[in-house]
Amino acid sequence: MRAVKFPSQWVVRWAWAIIATFIVGSLLFLIPLRKIEIDPEIKNQLPPDMPAQLNIAAIEKKFGGSELVMIVVEAADVLAPSTLKRIQKLSEELAKVPTVDRVMSPFTLTDVQGTPDGMMSVEPAIPSIPETDADRAALKERLEKNPIVYGNVVARDFKAATIIGLLSADAKDSETVAAVQRVIDAAPGPETVRVGGMPDVRQRVSDDIRSDIRRFAPAGIVVILAFLLFSLRQLRGVVIPFTVQVLAIIVAMGLIPLFGWKMQMVTVTLPVILLALGNDHTIHLVARYQEENLPTEKASGAEIAVRVLRELGFPVITAGITTVAGFLCLLSHIVIPARQLGVLAAFGIAFAVVASLSFAPAVLAKMRRAKPLPNLVNADKAPFLERLLQHNARFVLRNKRLVVGGTLLLTLLAAAGIPFLTVDTNPINYYPSTAPVAETAHTINKYFGGSTEISVMVEGDIQDPTVMKKIDALDRELRKLPQVGFTSSIAQVVRTMNRAISDGKAEADVIPDTREAISQLFLLYNMGGNPQDFERLVDFDYRHALVTARVNSLSTSDIAAVVNHIREYTAREMGDLKVTVGGFGAVFADLVGAIVDGQVASLATSFLVVMLLNAFGFRSLRAGIWSMLPLALAVPALFGLMGTFGIELNVVTAMLSSIMIGCGTDYTVHFLWRYRDERREGYGAEEASYRALNTVGRGVVYNGISVILGFAVLGLSNFTPVRYFGFLVVVSVAACVLAAIQLMPALVAWLDPRFARPRLAPQPSMAAPRPASVNTEV
Repeated sequence: MRAVKFPSQWVVRWAWAIIATFIVGSLLFLIPLRKIEIDPEIKNQLPPDMPAQLNIAAIEKKFGGSELVMIVVEAADVLAPSTLKRIQKLSEELAKVPTVDRVMSPFTLTDVQGTPDGMMSVEPAIPSIPETDADRAALKERLEKNPIVYGNVVARDFKAATIIGLLSADAKDSETVAAVQRVIDAAPGPETVRVGGMPDVRQRVSDDIRSDIRRFAPAGIVVILAFLLFSLRQLRGVVIPFTVQVLAIIVAMGLIPLFGWKMQMVTVTLPVILLALGNDHTIHLVARYQEENLPTEKASGAEIAVRVLRELGFPVITAGITTVAGFLCLLSHIVIPARQLGVLAAFGIAFAVVASLSFAPAVLAKMRRAKPLPNLVNADKAPFLERLLQHNARFVLRNKRLVVGGTLLLTLLAAAGIPFLTVDTNPINYYPSTAPVAETAHTINKYFGGSTEISVMVEGDIQDPTVMKKIDALDRELRKLPQVGFTSSIAQVVRTMNRAISDGKAEADVIPDTREAISQLFLLYNMGGNPQDFERLVDFDYRHALVTARVNSLSTSDIAAVVNHIREYTAREMGDLKVTVGGFGAVFADLVGAIVDGQVASLATSFLVVMLLNAFGFRSLRAGIWSMLPLALAVPALFGLMGTFGIELNVVTAMLSSIMIGCGTDYTVHFLWRYRDERREGYGAEEASYRALNTVGRGVVYNGISVILGFAVLGLSNFTPVRYFGFLVVVSVAACVLAAIQLMPALVAWLDPRFARPRLAPQPSMAAPRPASVNTEV
């Protein structure tokens, strides 16, 4: 008994209207596409109501923005006169940059000394450039005693120094980075000079996003066109699927500015996703058209197109809806661009599905009927892939238990790596270790205590000795942690000032016991120094103090360990004070849990939603469950391989499960749908499996290879997570294709699922597979 067929006559009746509507309507999206913008800001990728984000905003409200640019100078000895002169010139020139509000360098930070009369002397940390070896030794000793400079802007081994520019709120990355580069060019020298800070990172990310787009487009187009020509071997087999891809990309990309969104590192994968997935269903349609287009066929090209659409319409809709649903499950992702990517890709895939059901058959109906492909007429002339599918079908059906058992064993072996899976949220790790951004981060970690900062804001009466001592205790606690390379706090300054007016006695390196004594220290400093020197440590009315810790590791687990320790310590020892933990380190730490929780939620949601949609499409819950069996094995195997090969779960790779479930089930759906049709024609389980595999198998394999080649283009990306994402999609799609042409045929032939059994008794003559010699389906 035949299943209900898809209505298709309307496509021929309205063919020209359909073709014109799709082309003109799609091209209209080129208008907003011209206004697309790039946003490399990392904070904009995260929800504004995220606790760590709110804490950063609260801290910046009291202590100003955290935007800064750094010039890092490396030399054998930064105290060499020529090197100091270059550092001094860099410091002076950086101060002239319009977007730089203030400069912190060895020449602008201060040194606190006591005077014989018990007063305080505030001088530049480097009052003059030493001319003799004795002067250099004295300067070295002086800097080693200065906690404001030593380890902060001068490395502890004196092999590096940094000039830090605090930026104004209206500073633009491109202008700032260009101005800093001009400063460096104006002060040449033999030392190694690097630029650091978020403006430089964002500018590089922005440039690399543009570079990725320029790389992906030509590479993807060449790969897809070559593959379509190789696989479908007719001009229409190239033009129709590729046109659907291009139109889908134009529509989806045009939606970005229409929605008020911007292009970011995650969304740069959108054109590749649509290039890889946008022709999936059209390939099945064209492949089936070629199978029906035999020399003995008397029907016209339009009649063949109608028949093909009638047969494939419902499976295409079912597979397309599941892919769309998989992408929409990205709405549970913590990263905003990932949510946007899910919506945009869902729109693009939905457009491609509709186009495959209307535009593609309409074009086929209006084209002259093509000559039949020789390999589909005579099996002896079949190319390698078709012959391989036939051999595969016979092998699978003769070794059903071996195929199923081998698949389960390989899955268990691959999944064994799951305990080793780690999470990484540090954006510096988006780049390989040899990239300038990563090299600068490693240099800062090595010489200046770390490139990732964690800020702790303490609210209370800061000049109260009890409060100041608690701040000092927190500072000392942080210095004990092996992951912390440098700390700064107002408590350090108070201890330094107290020691200075006490003839430098070591026992005076403590917090005074009275509020009056602490107030007196600040008063003495203000008489000789600039009150703005402490603006990053304490606010004007001494109600808020900031403790900053630099983490000397790029590992997210190390950063999270420090953040968790701070939270535990402050809750235990500073419970009577209001403490706010912020900084990018806190954001990275909070993202770990958010990514893991979001991964579990999106995985469960997408799996359940896709299963129910498949069940609805087949009108059978059993069929929905059967359609998910390959993914039930592929998902744990994939995460296990990530753990085994050290591929971290990050903001990009965390999208994988939803996408994998959405598009990976397509191949199984097409196979099961054809298998059910064959069973309801009266064929036995093995014969139906054989016939289904040798018909839709060709489209499944070609479709899978197209997706694999499309996503392989991501290997050209400048961003490490994007390259890993492309690799993982390639592996997962390959696994899903193999499951559709090996595991599923063996399972259905072995277990004969009830949802596909015919309502009438099968014909006894069709109980065994036909010999390959009479098989002309492929």
